[in-house]
Amino acid sequence: MVTATFRFHEALNDFLAPPRRKREFAVACARAATTKHMIEALGVPHTEVELILVNGEAAGFGRLIEDGDRVAVYPRFAALEVAPLLRVREHPLRETRFVADAHLGGLARMLRMLGFDTLYDNHFDDDDIVDICEHDGRIVLTRDRELLKRRAVTHGCYVHALKSEAQLRELVERLDLARSVRPFTLCLHCNAPLRAVDKASVLDRLPPRVREHYERFSTCDQCGRVYWEGSHFRNMRRLLDG
Repeated sequence: MVTATFRFHEALNDFLAPPRRKREFAVACARAATTKHMIEALGVPHTEVELILVNGEAAGFGRLIEDGDRVAVYPRFAALEVAPLLRVREHPLRETRFVADAHLGGLARMLRMLGFDTLYDNHFDDDDIVDICEHDGRIVLTRDRELLKRRAVTHGCYVHALKSEAQLRELVERLDLARSVRPFTLCLHCNAPLRAVDKASVLDRLPPRVREHYERFSTCDQCGRVYWEGSHFRNMRRLLDG
């Protein structure tokens, strides 16, 4: 029998059974079990992990657990300098692009409002999302931890908050998105780029009050929707500033 001691740090404790949170605990492991196998067997998706230390040394997901090992597991984006150590993901994504599961439509819309390329369809099933993640190199957003345990999902975020605004704040803080925000550059409906247009060219499509109070407009060539910096824009600015 192989027995190892585990300690999970910061937000990773949310995935553990209450008696195992914020403390060391011993676990009986299967022979030839890897760190990835044991971390996920204890309830933590591998996408949430940034650093693994085994007996004080950085280790990857494929490291075999040996009897007496002490395993410390740290979350992604924790306040910890890990540059000199081995991150479990050697190749970061070149672009911050998302695919959201069927339960996160409100969050997907808000991310698009901030200018982040976010695929969403309420008919996506788990296999669809995994295929998109593999093919496009997108970050999976979900509240389904089992989806994040899929081997093919290399980058993902478990969304803890329940309401869309709180979910957005969580992601902006966790992924340090504030510096990359480009508000109202994507269509909230299509996820396609918006194009600035003259007011005169869309005048017949504007409500009377909008014609009177706004001068800058953009449109989506895919669906034809027209956008202006109205209440949605102000609310998003308030949300980010808050």
